[in-house]
Amino acid sequence: MKVLGICGSPRKGNTEWMLGRVLESAKAEGADVELLLLRNKDIELCKGCMTCEAAGSGNPGVCVIKDDMEPILRDMLAADAFVFGTPVYFYMLSGLLKNFMDRTIPVWPMLKGKRAAGVAVAADTLALAIDNIRTYSDLLQLEWVGEVAAIARDPGEVAKNDEVAAMLTALGRDLAACR
Repeated sequence: MKVLGICGSPRKGNTEWMLGRVLESAKAEGADVELLLLRNKDIELCKGCMTCEAAGSGNPGVCVIKDDMEPILRDMLAADAFVFGTPVYFYMLSGLLKNFMDRTIPVWPMLKGKRAAGVAVAADTLALAIDNIRTYSDLLQLEWVGEVAAIARDPGEVAKNDEVAAMLTALGRDLAACR
């Protein structure tokens, strides 16, 4: 079982900590884990050309943009499960994570049936962020395992919340559990 954590935060803080806790728990269950920090990757915006999806294009499944998404898409195909993490901006997921999701168009049909979970952290309300991740997972026909959301204003604040830590540990166990 390979679990890929995808962090949509532009800084090191609560979202990354939450993903680390989930991955640590999955690893304890025997999963191979990897944390992908989108802020450290060169990922251009999707051009919407749909060449990657066009059957007659000669390149279905291949994006015309040559950046860090190419190896990431290979990692996604090799993974069995994903945990998506985002801070909440304007009640929705971060631009980093949204851009990443847009750029998965070349492989989305090949991800069907893999497992998914989401984590989100906000200063005051979580609103639609988890719903955004869940909608993406539903569109890709991923098996939704669960989510954990936390309220925290300052970096490192969520790490002091024992209840959230326990929920993240349980989510990691559930994500790594054999079906």
